[in-house]
Amino acid sequence: MQTVVCMKWGTRYPALYVNRLWSMIKRHTTRPTRLVCFTDDAEGVDDAVATFPLPEIKIADDIAYTPWRKLSLWQAPLADLSGDVLFLDLDIVITGHLDAMFDFKPGTFCACENWTQMGQGIGNTSVFRWHVGKNTHIFNEFESKGEAIRKKYGIEQVYISDVVDKMVFWPHEWCVSFKHTLVPTWPLNFFRTPPLPEGTKIVAFTGKPDPDEAAIGKWPLSTPWKRIYKYARPTPWIDEHWC
Repeated sequence: MQTVVCMKWGTRYPALYVNRLWSMIKRHTTRPTRLVCFTDDAEGVDDAVATFPLPEIKIADDIAYTPWRKLSLWQAPLADLSGDVLFLDLDIVITGHLDAMFDFKPGTFCACENWTQMGQGIGNTSVFRWHVGKNTHIFNEFESKGEAIRKKYGIEQVYISDVVDKMVFWPHEWCVSFKHTLVPTWPLNFFRTPPLPEGTKIVAFTGKPDPDEAAIGKWPLSTPWKRIYKYARPTPWIDEHWC
């Protein structure tokens, strides 16, 4: 049984995102696969998805519901999980077969090479695979020295990349970023639709826009003047896959 894990907290991503993730996983796996969702609110989540409460972690209130909470996954035991487990953020679109992500470098921590820090040895945790019970020091040390770790690293994926025993990046064509990989550079982004390259398995929508927004060409911005250069044309292939 292959296990995929996601986390849902707060209100930004409703149950719809979990259910669509499950739908995409089923279409893109041939082996028996289950989805486990750690959440503070399981209402509306498909009954076929296994739900568990958010794992306990000692964490400051102001980062309690940020990606730092993902560090809770590095504890053991963890629910009923064992072996290699694939984690997927909710704001991703699956466009290719996933079984190979369980076969790639078994037993090793695998992550995307962070698209804004190429060549710096930093993994992006939108899509990663870890072995439950290995590298539990990532969780234990954060619980004992959380504030110092936060000040030193700033972002949880930088911390993980520095202290994990070994990290291997997914093949670059497997996992791409919508805004950092696919959106054409300015000013071509105003005239060309973001493409979907052959061989892509997962498209990550870090920050904004989310998949439903990118599909219709909406890019919410906190600073209006950034519209001068931050724009993506409506992208029909998102709706073809994010369902």
